[in-house]
Parts: sequence; structure tokens; C-alpha cells
Amino acid sequence: MPHRERHRSERIGWLRAAVLGADDGIVSTASLIVGVAAAGSARHEILLSGIAGLVAGALSMAAGEYVSVSSQADTERADLSTEKTELATQRPAEERELADIYVQRGLDPELARTVALQLMAHDALGAHARDELGITEQMTARPLQAAGASAATFAVGAALPLLVVVFAPLGHLPYTVSAVSLACLAGLGAVAARTGGASAWAGSGRVALWGALAMAATAGIGKLFGTTVS
Repeated sequence: MPHRERHRSERIGWLRAAVLGADDGIVSTASLIVGVAAAGSARHEILLSGIAGLVAGALSMAAGEYVSVSSQADTERADLSTEKTELATQRPAEERELADIYVQRGLDPELARTVALQLMAHDALGAHARDELGITEQMTARPLQAAGASAATFAVGAALPLLVVVFAPLGHLPYTVSAVSLACLAGLGAVAARTGGASAWAGSGRVALWGALAMAATAGIGKLFGTTVS
């Protein structure tokens, strides 16, 4: 039977975008809602600001991820194009370069040269992409995947504090939104950390801390500059 292994690094592309989107959705929307609620606004005004924040934030996350990851993909393509040209025009030098990489990793020079020659005979560009440039299939930049994951998870994250606005008592809204959002952030941090193989407690704590700071700041601004509903 073939031995198949699953590595957490295979998830890093979509996991990073998904966690960032959900975290930003909860933090930014909850902070916006808490700030507006602390200013003494009516429920429909709070809800409207939260919905606007959800739509704007999801589109902003999608655009930002797409542009950012596209830049990474452009760099990867440029490096591969350069490598392809060098393989066509300077193959002996590229063979020595690949062999030197394997020597640095612990192979003796003769074995390193044999490995380099055999790998290049099979897939020269793939060997150099992986071992010289650090570009692998699992880590290749995928702009559309990152943009879609960020936008979708931002919307899901932003929807959580919006649901609290709909059902929670208006007088305690800032506190209720903060408590529910921090609980969701802590859970998200724990799940993301465990998925990536890290400590759930550490992941939970660092996400909740930054969320609490953001909501405290916007609540203070709302109290400072807001008005009281008559």
C-alpha cells in the first residue's frame, strides 16, 4: 500500500486568507457597531452602519488579497521565466548550481551532482523552482482562491455581530456585541491554531486581545463624540 502523508503546509494558502477574512470581519464590524452604539444611535442606524461595513469590508478584502497575491504570482512567473532562459543558455552552470544546493544540504559532491543531473533530466525547471527558488505546487500563489476565501469569510465573520444587533437589547448592545464577538474571535483563533498545528490557547488569546483593543478604542471614540438618544 502506498504511504500517503498530509501536511498542514498544504492548507496555508486558503487557511491564511480565510482566517484573516473571518478575523477582520468580526473585529472591524463589531468595532464599528460598538462605536456607533456607544454614541447613542438608534438600532436601525447601528444595523445600517454594520451592513455597510460588511459589504465594503468584504469587497475591500477581496480586492486587497487579489492584488497582493497577484503580485506574488507575478514575481513567481518572472523568476520562472528567468530560470527557463538560464536553463536554455547556461545549462552546465545550472547543473553545478543545483548540485551545490544539495551539497549544502548534506550530500557529498559526487552524489549531489548525480542527483542534480537525474532531476534535471526528468524536470529541470521543476527541480530549480523547488530547490533554488522555493516555489512548490502547494505554496504557489492563487489570487482568485485567496480573494474568494477572504471575501466569503469576512462576510461570515461580519454577520455574527450583525445578528447580535438584531436580537440583543439596545441598552446593553455595546457590551453584548463585544462579549459575543470576543467569544467568536477566541474560538476562531483556537480553530485556526489547531488547524495549523499550533497551541489553541495561544491562538485564541492573541486574536481576542487585538479584538478587545479595537472594540475598546471605538467604544471610547463613540462615547467621546456621540450624542444621547432622547
